[in-house]
Amino acid sequence: MGPASASAAREGVLAAFNDFRVQIDDYNDRRERLIKISRDITIHSKRLIFLLHRIANDDALDAQQRAAECRQKLKPIRAFFEAASDELRGQDFGRYSQSLSPGVQEYIEAISFSHYLEHGTLITHAQAQALISTPAGEPWFPLTHSDYLLGISDLTGELMRLAITSSGLRQGRHKAAEVCDFVRRCTADFESLTPYVNELSKKQSVTTESLKKIELAAYGIAIRGSEYHDFPRSFDDDPGHGRPADEAY
Repeated sequence: MGPASASAAREGVLAAFNDFRVQIDDYNDRRERLIKISRDITIHSKRLIFLLHRIANDDALDAQQRAAECRQKLKPIRAFFEAASDELRGQDFGRYSQSLSPGVQEYIEAISFSHYLEHGTLITHAQAQALISTPAGEPWFPLTHSDYLLGISDLTGELMRLAITSSGLRQGRHKAAEVCDFVRRCTADFESLTPYVNELSKKQSVTTESLKKIELAAYGIAIRGSEYHDFPRSFDDDPGHGRPADEAY
């Protein structure tokens, strides 16, 4: 190989490595921006969850009013999804999905909690995907089944808090019983999926603990209810029967 050929080969190698550098820098920069978006989604989703807990037992609000408040809180989150969609346009979503996963899972937890409070049912994958879509119904990016399931698994922790809080309120015994049954069914159904979804088995252990706490609260209500001669009617009418305000859960 002559000097000219060697020089051309060297320049070709340098050009190839320079191209690799540009691609890697672009990947890292885009990944960092998506991680930042994911964190913003997480923060706003947590705020929505806090709001839902505040209004869940507010008798002054009906289901439609609660839903309207939640929709207002969803608006800034949708803006973050739109920003993520811009970053992902023309890219391989699989390369970046893990960067968004924490925020998406927190969002699924929030919207599934809102959906349960409004309808008393589990939000479906299709319904959740629709809330990660443009007003025209075009998905900003795909909702993976793993993010959906892991987000739903986290929902059980919020339902545990709802059940225990409700058990100390007037007529809350029925709501706590409904939540207990719902969480019990989720726990049983998710168990068969643990071999196929990373991290679900770990979350299942947390879900099981949440279920135990709900059942323990229900057991406590039944024991205390034996003090009422016409249980459950008079028990439900007494708002002071529930757990102490400073009792941890």
